[in-house]
Amino acid sequence: MKALRFGRAAAVISVAALALTACGSDNATGEPAAEGPASSAAGTAVTGTLTGIGSSAQNSAMEAWKTGFESANEGAMVQYSPDGSGAGRKAFLSGGAQFAGSDAFLKDDEMTQAQEVCGPDGAINVPVYISPIAVAFNLEGVTDLNLDAPTIAKIFKKEITTWSDPAIASQNEGVELPDTPITVVHRSDDSGTTENFTEYLAAAAPEDWTYEADGAWPADLQSENAKGTSGVVQTVTSTDGAVTYADASAVGDLGKAKVKVGEEYTEISSDAAAKAVEVATPVEGRSEFDMSLELERDTTESGAYPVVLVSYHVYCTSYDSQETVDLVKAFGTYVVSEEGQAEAEASAGNAPLSSTLSEQATAAIESIKVAS
Repeated sequence: MKALRFGRAAAVISVAALALTACGSDNATGEPAAEGPASSAAGTAVTGTLTGIGSSAQNSAMEAWKTGFESANEGAMVQYSPDGSGAGRKAFLSGGAQFAGSDAFLKDDEMTQAQEVCGPDGAINVPVYISPIAVAFNLEGVTDLNLDAPTIAKIFKKEITTWSDPAIASQNEGVELPDTPITVVHRSDDSGTTENFTEYLAAAAPEDWTYEADGAWPADLQSENAKGTSGVVQTVTSTDGAVTYADASAVGDLGKAKVKVGEEYTEISSDAAAKAVEVATPVEGRSEFDMSLELERDTTESGAYPVVLVSYHVYCTSYDSQETVDLVKAFGTYVVSEEGQAEAEASAGNAPLSSTLSEQATAAIESIKVAS
C-alpha cells in the first residue's frame, strides 16, 4: 500500500463550506464578531456568524458540528445551506462566502480565481468528511447485489436496462432478479458526489465510461433526476427498480451494492472508505497547507472501497479582520478535531479523519491569518 504523502510538513485536504458574506467581511450579518483568540469548541469562546454553502452530502455532519460548536460558543452561529458543492464553490469564488463545503477540491483555474477574493496566497482545501458513495437501489425482493465497475457504468449509461440482464445475473448467482426495468436517477445540480462517482467510473471502467469526470451529469444521458442527496434518495425510495449514487449515510433502507475490487466484492463501510483514502496521493503543485487528494479509483487493494467521497472545507488563507480569522479558525479546528469527527460519525456514519490527517488539517487551519 502506498503511504499518504504530502510535499511539505503540514499539507492539508480541504472541504469547502461557503459563507454568504465576502471573505473579507466579519460575518454573514455584517455585525463584527467579538474580538478573541481562535479556539476549539471547548476553548476560549468566540462570537459572530459564519455562513457556508455547499455539499449536501455534508449536511448531517454539519448539523452535528453546528450543535457542538454553538453549544461551546454561545455567541457564535454557523449557518450552512446544502445547495450542492458547485453552488458552494461558486459563492466562495464570487466573494460572497467565508468558506465553502465541497465534495471536490478546487481545480487549478478555481485556485487562481480564489486569489481575487482571498489575496495572493489564495485558498486552501481542508478535508473534513470522508464517506463511501453508495450505488443505492430499490428492487422488490432484492437486498444484496454484487456489481463490477463495467456493469455499473453500463447501467448508468442505460446500456443495461433490466435487472435480470445477464451481466448482472452472472455476478449474483442464487439471487432471483426480476425483469423490472432499471430507472437511473442522477443529480440535477452541479454536485461533488457526481464528480466523485464519474471519476470512479472513468478510472475503473474506462472502456465503458468514456466521459470525463465532472460535477454535471452528462447531457446526453438524461433520465430521472433530482436536486441534492435527499432528492435522489427520495426518488429512488418511491420507485421500484430505481438506482442512484449517493452518500452512504443518507440512503436509509435502500439496498447498497457491493463493488468488485480486484477479485473480491467489497461491502460498503466507513472502514473500507478510509482504506481507499490511505492509498491516495496529494495533488501536485499545490501550496504547503493545501491537502487536495487524488484518489486511486482503480485500486485492487483488498478491503478498499474506491467509490469514496472526500469532502472539503475551502477557506481563504487570509481574511480582512482578526475577528473573522478567529471565528473561522475556531470552527475549522473543532470540525477536524477528534471531538468534532466523533460527533459527525455519530450523526452521519462517515469515516473519521485519521489522527495524522487531523493534525495536518489543524496545522493548515492555524496558518490562516489576517491580510496584510
